Amino acid sequence: MTLYRKKGPLLVFLLPAFAFLILFLYYPFLQNIINSFSDITGLGSASKGLNEPWYSNYTALFADPKMRTALWNTVILTVCTVVFQVGIALVLALLVDSIKVGAQLFRTLYFFPIVISATALGLMFNLVFLYNGGMINQLLSNLGLITKNVDWKDTAHFRFTMLAPVMWQYVGFYFVILVTGLNNIPQDLYEAAALDGCTGLKRVRHITLPMLRNVLCTCLVLAITGALKVFDLPWVMFGAGMPQDQGWLTGTYMYDQTFNRGNVDYGSTIAIFIVVLGVVLSNVANRVFKPRNDI
Repeated sequence: MTLYRKKGPLLVFLLPAFAFLILFLYYPFLQNIINSFSDITGLGSASKGLNEPWYSNYTALFADPKMRTALWNTVILTVCTVVFQVGIALVLALLVDSIKVGAQLFRTLYFFPIVISATALGLMFNLVFLYNGGMINQLLSNLGLITKNVDWKDTAHFRFTMLAPVMWQYVGFYFVILVTGLNNIPQDLYEAAALDGCTGLKRVRHITLPMLRNVLCTCLVLAITGALKVFDLPWVMFGAGMPQDQGWLTGTYMYDQTFNRGNVDYGSTIAIFIVVLGVVLSNVANRVFKPRNDI
């Protein structure tokens, strides 16, 4: 208690962290806002002043067909993240929680994709979806389901090719969170339910899911906001918006505009849009999936 009455030791630890946040988070964010209204046509170039009119980057943003494509793909990714990542993670967590032998092994295996770099995963899935000699095409051919190789990166299949690795990579992240939530449910509730004849799916419906509500709310908010920032894995697999400029996400399009095309001001505008969209969606998700204090 003496430590908390003296504010000096607290400031020693708080000030360096606060200075770090100002230098590497708040200052770049404020600079991005300024850049979005400025005329900057080259990476590392000085600003030529404010745009004329000052909001021209924002009007160009809403009129940009590639940005609409990126936003639409990001919306699809967000929906798939909520349904498949969190959904599959919940099913896996329930299955692992119900076994007595080997639970720790499965926890390690499901979490393992998180520790692999996105670059390595992107290269691996490029080999999986390869046109000639790829694992998927070979498997489908051996099963007699296809007579010629499928181009998994064409306009008909690119969304599946882009989204499947992202879904696979982050299932383990939500799996660990949900398993932790399951471990915090008192076993007395399950024992009392068993005496009343509540077992199997009834136990999951009436005890497990209500007790996991707050954890599920957290996972859903993280899934929605995280989907807006996906960049590395799709970029390694598709690069600059292939195929035919249909594979953009908001993160990859922002990177391409800033670093490949030198439109720093427009890239900053996209970054601000992503932040605003993330704040709005996270607030909506928090209101819709508001955690309860009575469980």
